[in-house]
Amino acid sequence: MSSATSRAVRALLTDAVEAYRGLPEEAGLQDVLDRWDDPLRVAFAGRVKAGKSTLLNALVGERLAATDATECTRIVTSYVNGPATRAWAYPFGGEPVQVPFLRAGGQTRIELGAMEADGIAQLVVETPNRRLERLTLIDTPGIGSARREVSARTDAFLLDDGSGADAVLYLMRHLHTADVGFLQSMSDEHDAGVSPVNAVGVLSRADEIAGGREDSLEVAARIAQTYSADPRVRSLVQTVVSVSGLLALASTGLQERQHAAVVALADAPTSLLLSADRLLDALPDRGPSREVRAELLEVLGLFGVRLCVSLVRLGSAGDAATLAAALRRLSGLDDVRALLLERFVARAGVLKMRRAVRTVEAALAARPVPTAGALRRRVEEVLAAAHELVELRLLDDLRTGELELGDDAAALDAERLLGVDGDAPHERLGLDEAVPDEDVRAAAIEALRRWHRRAASPLATPDLRRTAELVARSCEGIVAGLPATTLP
Repeated sequence: MSSATSRAVRALLTDAVEAYRGLPEEAGLQDVLDRWDDPLRVAFAGRVKAGKSTLLNALVGERLAATDATECTRIVTSYVNGPATRAWAYPFGGEPVQVPFLRAGGQTRIELGAMEADGIAQLVVETPNRRLERLTLIDTPGIGSARREVSARTDAFLLDDGSGADAVLYLMRHLHTADVGFLQSMSDEHDAGVSPVNAVGVLSRADEIAGGREDSLEVAARIAQTYSADPRVRSLVQTVVSVSGLLALASTGLQERQHAAVVALADAPTSLLLSADRLLDALPDRGPSREVRAELLEVLGLFGVRLCVSLVRLGSAGDAATLAAALRRLSGLDDVRALLLERFVARAGVLKMRRAVRTVEAALAARPVPTAGALRRRVEEVLAAAHELVELRLLDDLRTGELELGDDAAALDAERLLGVDGDAPHERLGLDEAVPDEDVRAAAIEALRRWHRRAASPLATPDLRRTAELVARSCEGIVAGLPATTLP
């Protein structure tokens, strides 16, 4: 996204704030403007016990979010990069108050003191962390909570354009009817700003799939692929990936003494690993103490202990660092990080401008003001000059069924060329990263010709023709952005 377009969108947003001064829409517009230069805001949403806090901790590489049920887990909490580790409580209608942020026994806790959770709008935790320099991660209360007011906080946060997120990771243990319902409630038709272009589904407790069997991670990966291909799911999220949040978190802080305990277990009878009770209560002649085995179960779970023992026996985990690297790779953490970087951070500017434009449009639709006509014309001018924003809208329309091409292969080709799998030329063209530049250029030119033919076909429907014209423009951009060819 060009700096000129960025300035135009910011100016549009500034003038919209002024146009709605004193009206209810002002707060939402002002909030988007205030956050314009902040890192991209990514929210973690999902049902209770979906593993949101565990995965968030794994992604930042330290235990920041409380993983046990405390009153703070009932409050929307943002984790941001800051000069020191400290926490702030933002009461409804009041000034922020610094509250104690404590770490003990591998857990974290925020003490609210005399403040009541019901009176706090949000918590903000600051900490020096390079992974939070480009992303603000937001932990939301679980939907489907026994207390409706707890779930309502997440609804209000994600369905409110003014205070919501730029992108969403939606965590689920399996595809529950409530998950589909919540994702649909966040869709564009409800003006929530969350759609297939900025939402990713995460099958978050992969180690528990298939009853914790030896092949649970592989089974979870296949289930995630099946979900990704499901038209109902595709209309709600970009893709679905699987991850074991527990193993991912363990990989970020595995200690040498824990590795030594796994090595000791590798020499113990295999029957010790048949169940958690056996692992805790059996008393082998050799092996780690009961206290150490209990610690391993807490950190890794029974599946993780079995996996680590197997890796040690195979000679694939000679020390704690090697074992941690293997856990990180097998857990799926690297895949989730790559998604965050490639799908969200790489398009942060576009996603934030999309949010700004949508917020202005929502305000204009809800309450026309004297300058509404001029603001609408400026929105149209921004969209005409910013093809990246047009791409996101087209992706939305293709995924949600607003546009119907009548050709599944063409629809998948269009989505890829529009950047659903990543913004780099080879990703848009479905090529391997190592493909030579001349082959990338040839593929881009062929894609351009293919979509020109579709646009010019007398059999093309209006939806296909419109899509083809816009996808062809994307192909032209790919070709123009490639290195110039060198004549022999």
